[in-house]
Amino acid sequence: MSDATLHAQPVAARPPMVGRMMLAVALAAIAGLMFGLDIGVISGALGFIKTEFQASDFELSWIVSSMMAGATVGALLAGRMSYALGRRKSLTYSAAMFVVGAIICAIAHSVGVLIIGRAILGLAIGIASFVAPLYISEIADESRRGSLISLYQLMITTGILLAFVSNAILSYSGSWRWMLGIVGVPGALFLIGSLFLPDSPRWLMLRGRDEEALKTLSTLRHTQQHAYAEIQGIREQLNSQAKQRGLAMFLENPNFRRSVMLGIGLQVVQQFTGINVVMYYAPRIFAEVGFGQDGQMWGTATVGLVNCLATFIAIAFADRWGRRPMLIAGFAIMAAGLGILAMLMGMGDHASSLTHYLAISVLLCFIAGFAFSAGPLIWILCAEVQPLQGRDFGITCSTVTNWGTNIIVGATFLGLLNTLGSSNTFWLYAGLNALFIIVTLLFVPETKGVSLETIESRLNHGYRLRDIGR
Repeated sequence: MSDATLHAQPVAARPPMVGRMMLAVALAAIAGLMFGLDIGVISGALGFIKTEFQASDFELSWIVSSMMAGATVGALLAGRMSYALGRRKSLTYSAAMFVVGAIICAIAHSVGVLIIGRAILGLAIGIASFVAPLYISEIADESRRGSLISLYQLMITTGILLAFVSNAILSYSGSWRWMLGIVGVPGALFLIGSLFLPDSPRWLMLRGRDEEALKTLSTLRHTQQHAYAEIQGIREQLNSQAKQRGLAMFLENPNFRRSVMLGIGLQVVQQFTGINVVMYYAPRIFAEVGFGQDGQMWGTATVGLVNCLATFIAIAFADRWGRRPMLIAGFAIMAAGLGILAMLMGMGDHASSLTHYLAISVLLCFIAGFAFSAGPLIWILCAEVQPLQGRDFGITCSTVTNWGTNIIVGATFLGLLNTLGSSNTFWLYAGLNALFIIVTLLFVPETKGVSLETIESRLNHGYRLRDIGR
């Protein structure tokens, strides 16, 4: 589309269309709800599955890890799928996989069938965890982008909370099939809703469909003039680049390599905070404190509640305070919380019941620190720092890293406990969170209120990573 064609478009003020943008973002964020449900439901179902199928610990570990393996494969496939089919269609296929995987898990008659169902759910999660933050970042305006991507993380934490609560309720009857099958309900709703999502204007521009991009963006911005200016910025950025994509761009463009490595590093940081150690083993932690079966379930639900509520802080302040200050505050809280927990665990038999409840309190502080900082903000930054031509490849690398590191953390935690002891293990994670404060100061940019095109321009002009934002 030529400049003359663009200028021929009307630029008069239009009625505010923010509601349409918010609706599209909300629908995309439901992918996060399904993500969270699938993470949360398995913790409550494993005990009943073990009893019904007489499953060994090895088989149970495969039921859990098959989801992560599927998610890793899904994330690898998502980049090519997202580029070829578009963000919207990729989300639709992800929703369909959620429904199919949930049904298979709910009707499974053997451990093998359960593993297949969980692997399909993992494929859906891998695609959704790649595409949903990317899609939201590309349709949101710069003044709301951080808060709206945080909505995706909020839906993940909401899904985890709902899963923990439903697990606690269904545990009285041992209805593990309902625990696993419940994921299919929001999956079906999202499958229907995704059919009405608009395509990403930036993806349309990337595919040479400029007129469609302007038409779509005009329905997502306050004015036609705003939409036109944004389209011009995207065009200029595309025209300034060599037509490289993916691995070729990574090998030949040193600035793109920097943004990819930043995304990979950010996802490593997120996982090594130790959050999934707590999420996967929360019932065991509550058991060690002395809670019974019901107390473990409802205590775990409390973890989910704190995780969900603290995410609202990110939604409210990600575009006010900025990414860097919130990350630094979150890492400080997590380091302090795990450090105190490690100290209390080191007391051993000298610990009192009051000390046990204090340990739970600092554990909840750790959860809150993650939920308003590294949880949502890492996904925001990974979606923001990649240039448009290489965005699919860059986010593929960072998302695969997230799942790969997730597997490493989950697989090594029990070994660390047996080798180092519980106190030293949590001291290790406390030290890592303190180290991440320094990493943030040295490498993480402040992207609050900065357009994606400006971030990309500064990256390509060789600015230091921490300076490519504000």
